[in-house]
Order: sequence, then C-alpha cells, then structure tokens
Amino acid sequence: MSFLTILPMAVVMVAGTQLVAAVFLASGDRPRSASLGYLAGAAFVVVPGTTAAWLVTRGVKTSVGGGDGGGRSPVETTIDWIVLVLLVVLAVVVFVRRRRAGQPGWMGKLRHATAGYAFRLALLLFVAMPADDITMVTVGASAARHDLPWWHLLPFMLLTLLLLALPLLALVLLGQRAERVLPRIRDWADHHSWIVSEVVVVFFILVTVADLLT
Repeated sequence: MSFLTILPMAVVMVAGTQLVAAVFLASGDRPRSASLGYLAGAAFVVVPGTTAAWLVTRGVKTSVGGGDGGGRSPVETTIDWIVLVLLVVLAVVVFVRRRRAGQPGWMGKLRHATAGYAFRLALLLFVAMPADDITMVTVGASAARHDLPWWHLLPFMLLTLLLLALPLLALVLLGQRAERVLPRIRDWADHHSWIVSEVVVVFFILVTVADLLT
C-alpha cells in the first residue's frame, strides 16, 4: 500500500453535506473569509483526527510486536479485520445517507456566515458525521498497519482540503461565471457524490481483502 491507495478516500470525506456547505459559503456575503474559515475548521479536525488514528495503531502494533518484516503478524491481521469491518460500516452509512438529498433549511443561513461561524460549522460537520470519523480512522489505521510514515497522510489531508476549496477556487478563477458553476457543483455533491464514495469504499475494501488473503 502507498499513499496513492488511501488518496481517493478524500472524496468520501467531503462528499455530500460538507461540499454543499462549501458552495453556499462561497456564494455568500463574505465568500473568501467564510470559505477560509471553513477550510481552517476542516483542517483542525482532519489533520489531528487522521494523525491520532495513525499514532494509536502504530503504538498498538509496536507494543504487540507487529511489523518486524517477517510476514504478516497476528496484530496486523487483526488491524486488517478491524479496517474491513469499518469499511463495510462506512459503505452502509454512505448508502443510507444517499436518501438525504435536498438541502436542510439551515444551509440558507450560510450565505450570511462569518469566518468564525464557518469555522465552527466545519468542526461540527466533520466531527459529528459518522462517515468522516470512520474514514479518518480507516485511513490512519491502514497507513500505520502498512508502516507508512506520517507524511504519507499529507496527500490525503491536502486533497480533502482542496476538494472543499473547489467552490472558492471557482469563484476566484471564474469571477461572475462562477454563478453558473457553483450551483452545478452543489447539485452534483447533493445528488451524485454518494455513488463516487461507494466506489472508493469498495475499492478500499478490495485492497484490504487482498491484504488478508496474502
């Protein structure tokens, strides 16, 4: 496994509500400050959350004596099974949430959001969403199980933030034309992103099963 394997999981992190909220913020009264506050809040959760999963798994693996290079150890097999169970749960969560199409009423208020409000919103969304929690644990644990150094998590974290920044980038690069692009991003994230998420999760499930079979 390399960082390229876990990189697509960034799509699962932002699919749906998170990306839709980013679009509303970029379309609001304070698009730049609110969007940057939102990105800061997301980073405040994603970086330590993924890092904590990596540290805990690495610590458990080291203390039990796994990863000595002499074949897969029992602790590595256990980690693979835990990751597999989490991925199956994640697939179910993503599938169930697909029925929540349509924007909740509170999103309309995001057009008037301040940077501080956007920061707190990102904290709430990324902490309270089970799919994001499971994704961070899965990515961090998988990286540690395969002895990947911490910096291999950085592409996943950066891609997560880049995807969230797409509405702001569209606004900066396209100017008034972004008024046509942003609704398309919002509608796609609201109605179709769950399909991409499921594809990514299934891919990661197959990778984990392959580890168990080797």
